Amino acid sequence: MIHIALAGGALLIFIGIWGMLTKKNIIRIIIGFSLFDTGLHVVLVGLGYLKNRTAPIVDADLPAKAASSQSVDPVPQAIVLTAIVIGLAVTSVLLVFALKLYQSKNTLDINKLRDNTND
Repeated sequence: MIHIALAGGALLIFIGIWGMLTKKNIIRIIIGFSLFDTGLHVVLVGLGYLKNRTAPIVDADLPAKAASSQSVDPVPQAIVLTAIVIGLAVTSVLLVFALKLYQSKNTLDINKLRDNTND
């Protein structure tokens, strides 16, 4: 089952990179970034998975002495949660940037965007 998650995450990463590098529309580039970000999250969670382990909650079912050998490491999951929040913030900033760019230039095609200053 873990191989499916890793393969799916890798596929999302490759689709996202392909979308960012080959598309000329800024919205499609942002979607590619979002796919890449989601694939990265899936891969990180998949790499942090340990078979036949439980949640790292010490209680009657999992005594403190056995917690390190019978529970999963919560750090990869915490990192992914933080990365999801950061990815959401970056995506929202990119969308606002695309909106402002469209309002000022009336296009989202990166080939049609030119800097009007003569430096």
